[in-house]
Amino acid sequence: MAHTESCHVDNVSEEEKYRLLEQIIKDYQYSEDNLIQILHYAQSIFGFLALPTQKFIAETMNLPFSKVSGVVTFYSFFNTVPKGRHTISVCLGTACYVKGGKKIIEKLNDLLGIDVGQTTEDLRYSIEIKRCIGACGLAPAISIDDTIHKRVNPARLQSILDQYE
Repeated sequence: MAHTESCHVDNVSEEEKYRLLEQIIKDYQYSEDNLIQILHYAQSIFGFLALPTQKFIAETMNLPFSKVSGVVTFYSFFNTVPKGRHTISVCLGTACYVKGGKKIIEKLNDLLGIDVGQTTEDLRYSIEIKRCIGACGLAPAISIDDTIHKRVNPARLQSILDQYE
């Protein structure tokens, strides 16, 4: 395949994005065996897998919508809503949970007005949970994009978020 793994494009129309997706589906010979790979490309093109995109894939591949939707919702690496520019991953591994990981989530909910799995209206932040981010000795920890913040407490969260404004 000549497609790049990350082909998210902001400066093209929805119509052009759908044409590119249709070409990718054709290149993968409309095969159900390639559905996961096609979904990865679709997410790369659109940034997430909205219902209209899932329906387009189902129709183009002559698959039941329930098949496409089932795969999208089963795998955690597919997103059905836009992701924020910054992804906040709250560690809820044993050490982080015991040392206050749940309070970190509650404070983020208050500060950002969103819950786990959601994105702020301005598309700045998304919140997700991780089972372990490898900072157990410095719990509780969060990561924002690729930066780990250690020994986080609810009172420090606003100053950490301010770094990403």
